Amino acid sequence: MKWSLQELRSFYRKPLTFDEHVDFSELMKRDKEIRRISPVHVKGHADITQQKATFYITVEGEMILPCSTTLVDVEFPFSIKTTEIFLLDPGFPISSEEENLHKVEGNVIDLNPYIEEHILLAKPIKVTSKCEGASQAPHSGEGWQVVTEEDRKNKIDPRLADLAKFFERDNK
Repeated sequence: MKWSLQELRSFYRKPLTFDEHVDFSELMKRDKEIRRISPVHVKGHADITQQKATFYITVEGEMILPCSTTLVDVEFPFSIKTTEIFLLDPGFPISSEEENLHKVEGNVIDLNPYIEEHILLAKPIKVTSKCEGASQAPHSGEGWQVVTEEDRKNKIDPRLADLAKFFERDNK
């Protein structure tokens, strides 16, 4: 999703449309919670003037994230609409209200880094699978195990085990 400034100027006051499937699998290296991401469908159009290029973008795809309780794979579909504005004229006055305004560095506009950031921002803090209860949740792991309240009450502290035997002997 790259265009040179010369290429963009050929679309001055003409519609520039795009509709592509882009591989953003490198996002799995940036965020370890993303287990898999399908090719992302990026479509939209751009309005090009002498001063700026305004891209209206729709990003749709699906990523696989871990369930926050069971760690099973959860499919998370996302759909993002954004507008990115690139200044082609460095002397053009910048409004402080424009939050998606970018200065062009070099002679190429690359939308991929901006789309990646929007995908990462769309990722929820936690997702849960649709399975009822924690039946799929592991009950033990390295250095831990699930303990019920009843188990906790019935368990005798090993430091006090000999003391418990002492009281049992007195009750007989």
